[in-house]
Parts: sequence; C-alpha cells; structure tokens
Amino acid sequence: MDLSVIIVNYKTERLTLQTLKSVFTAQWPAGKVEVILIDNHSEDDILVKAKTDFPHLITLSCEKNLGFAGGNNLGMRQAKGRYVLLLNSDTMIESDTLVKMIAFMDAHPRVGLVTCRVILANGQLDPASHRGFPTPWAGLTYYLGLEKLFPRSHWFGQYHQGWQDLNLVHPIDSPVGAFFFLRKTALSQVGLLDETFFMYGEDIDLALRLKKTGWEVMYNPDTKITHLKGASGLTSISKEQRVITTKNFFQAMKIFYQKHY
Repeated sequence: MDLSVIIVNYKTERLTLQTLKSVFTAQWPAGKVEVILIDNHSEDDILVKAKTDFPHLITLSCEKNLGFAGGNNLGMRQAKGRYVLLLNSDTMIESDTLVKMIAFMDAHPRVGLVTCRVILANGQLDPASHRGFPTPWAGLTYYLGLEKLFPRSHWFGQYHQGWQDLNLVHPIDSPVGAFFFLRKTALSQVGLLDETFFMYGEDIDLALRLKKTGWEVMYNPDTKITHLKGASGLTSISKEQRVITTKNFFQAMKIFYQKHY
C-alpha cells in the first residue's frame, strides 16, 4: 500500500463530500491508495452518503468528538500505507497532488513530513502552512506586529519565515495540519498526534518531535491544494464561537510551551 489518506469530518458534510471527490478523481500512483473517513460524532448521515458516492471508502465512526488529534489517530492506527496524508475536510487537492508528493518522498528518504503549496480561497498562501516554531521570541515578534512590519527579516519574521522563496523546495519547521504528508516509518518512531491537544497545536508538536529525532520537514511547491479555511466544524462562526476558538488556540499554546519549553 503506497498511501493512506485520512480525513476527519465534524459537521462539514457538503465540504467533506467535495474533498472526497477531489481525492477520488485525482491521479493515483501505480501502488494502492486507501482513503479513510472518520466521523467525529457529527450525528448526521455523512458516512452513509460518502459510502454511497465512494464505495471503496473506508469509514470509521466515533461515539464522541475526539478532536483533531483523536480522530486522526483513529485513522492512522488503521492506515496500511507507506505514507500517511492527514487531509482536512475543507480542502480540495489537485489532480497531480498525490503522485507528486509520493514521488517527492520516494526521492528524499530523510524527509519525515512534507507539505505542498496550501492556497486559501483568496488565492494567497495559507501562512499557517509555512511556519517556524512558536518560540518565545517568534511569538513575541508576531504578536507585537514586528513580523508584519518586517516580513522578510530573519530576526523579526521567524514565525512565518517570510524570507524563504515560496517557489523553491526548502525546509520549514511545521506545516498546517490541513495537509500533513507523513512517512509511516517516521511516524512509527515518534508516535501519533498528542491527544492532550484537542484543537490546534498538535500539528506543530508532531513536527517538532520529528525534527528532534532527526527527520526533515519540508515545503514542496510543485503541487498545491485549496484550503477553505474556517469552514471546518460550523458553516458560520458566531462571536461566542470565535471566542471559544481563540481560547482553544491559547490553551494549545500553553500545552505546547509546558511540553517543549
């Protein structure tokens, strides 16, 4: 098995079906590909509809919302591929995305994690897909607005690494969990996503663990996906929900700092 594509759904039925269509209509490599859909207790008919539209789909259902880490871990424990792709339910891949990313990993055996060019609906690069680790200095310069003033500075722009040439392959610290292309042997060495993180932070944590054990983390712009960011979970975001999301983000950073710094 070449690749296991893992998609976690939580109340994004229309978007999830759109994501699945982009995966099943894309070019697949000569080896086998499996697609695993995990539903995080959405209490709707997504698994029935998805299985009807895509008969070869593997479906798993959770009795409660396990969060991003828990849902993806459930899929990764079932995955048989040499490579594992964590793919958000609000993304659309290009026809060549899977074959190009597999070819890249085959050609670079020390790469444990790679992402492609992740484009937002407005055509801009998703800044979260091309990050440095949120060290105290990187976090300070980001929140003070110094990175925005000096985006290409190695000193002030460490969080999003704005000095890098986005048209060239190069190392980064962490991509966004929306497109996380992992080598199974590297994953077996460092472990799955840390389920202490319910939402946010688990992707950066896994990237840091990979780097600490000697694996490379790379950005490969030879293909792209579209990320309809903000659509996962709910179709509209209220002020109260936005507060909850912000609280979850800072809680994740607190966990990350306690664990690594």
